[in-house]
Formats: sequence, structure tokens, C-alpha cells
Amino acid sequence: MRSEEAAQGFAALGSEARLEVVQALVRAGAPGLSVGDIQVRTGMAPSTLAHHLRFLAAAGLVVQERQGRTVINRADFDRLEALGRFAMEECCIEQPSEKEEQNG
Repeated sequence: MRSEEAAQGFAALGSEARLEVVQALVRAGAPGLSVGDIQVRTGMAPSTLAHHLRFLAAAGLVVQERQGRTVINRADFDRLEALGRFAMEECCIEQPSEKEEQNG
């Protein structure tokens, strides 16, 4: 994942409301949720929710699929996992190993 993609993903998660939407979709799992179901779980107004869903979809964190007159929203689990990996990929690389500390 490129830094630009990661920044866009983290920016999308930088809103408490959008984070709440993503968490609702993660809890729902692969079947996803309709917009109405997300509204029930989050208590967001329809126009506010629509705005946040567009933002999350543009960042690639939510996938939307029309099924007849209903739009099903799903968390993009691969993308969310990639964000986590990006944040942690250089974890502790500057920390001296035990061997280096012993030879100090």
C-alpha cells in the first residue's frame, strides 16, 4: 500500500461518525448492511449517513452494491487489514536486538 492510499484511508477513519459506521459494518460481517440498517445502529440522519458512506466508499473502505432498490454496504476487510499492516510494517525496526544490546 502506498503512503497516499494509506493517508486517504486513515483520513476517512478520522471522523468519529465514519469510524462508527465502519465498526457497524465490521460487526455485520460479509453480508453487510443496508443504509436503513446502518441508520438504526448508528442513529445518524439519512443525509449525514449518505455523506459519510460516500466518503468511506471513495477511500475504498466500504463497498456498495445495489440489490434492486436497496444499497448494501460492506466493509472492505482486505483494505482495512492493509491499513493496519501499513501502520505496523516498520514496528520496532530501530530498536536494538537483544544481541546488539548484549554486545553494546
